[in-house]
Amino acid sequence: MTKHLERDLDLLKREILTMGALVEEATSKAITSLTNRRSDLADEVINGDNVLDSTEVHVEEACLKVLALHQPVATDLRFIVAVLKVNNDLERMGDLAVNVAERAMHLATEDPLPIPLKFEELGERVRRMVKDSLDALVNVDPVLARKVLADDDAVDALNREMFKRVQLLMREKPETVERAVSALSASRHLERIADQATNVAEDVIFMVEGDIVRHGLKV
Repeated sequence: MTKHLERDLDLLKREILTMGALVEEATSKAITSLTNRRSDLADEVINGDNVLDSTEVHVEEACLKVLALHQPVATDLRFIVAVLKVNNDLERMGDLAVNVAERAMHLATEDPLPIPLKFEELGERVRRMVKDSLDALVNVDPVLARKVLADDDAVDALNREMFKRVQLLMREKPETVERAVSALSASRHLERIADQATNVAEDVIFMVEGDIVRHGLKV
């Protein structure tokens, strides 16, 4: 590896980690805005989306520049491909955090639903998956990445449980439908954030081991 390539790869790593930190903060704020009825935090997430979008474009341009200038191969090429994929996953996570924040902002103006919902547990599990996926990226840790993949099952189960509870509530109390739909939407967006975290984890495994593990496959 040339010194110029090494320098550019180090810079690329710092930039994708910056993107990750922005997304982790946005996700955490969106979850807190939902569980604590904090419209102010929801507003911060929504207004901060432009920064995430511009950062995503910048990272992609940096990847393409490295590919064009250095024509990397083997491990270096896998790293750049993984960064491109992680960058896209992170941007999507940011969009989903905005969606959660928008639902949280609406729910904060309404009375709470008259049933217990496990948003705190769901939010904490999602927050942990996001953190672990980024830690796996930072530390180049495929073991932690595989833990993220395993943790997704619990999030899926909570989302299904939420759907059943809210569906029953809407049947029994039709006047709650609007609030209930917003709650279901927030739950679904949180579940999708967890899915994106698993994508990041899969990208880490590819970067380190060269294995493609999407859809439960190993190629």
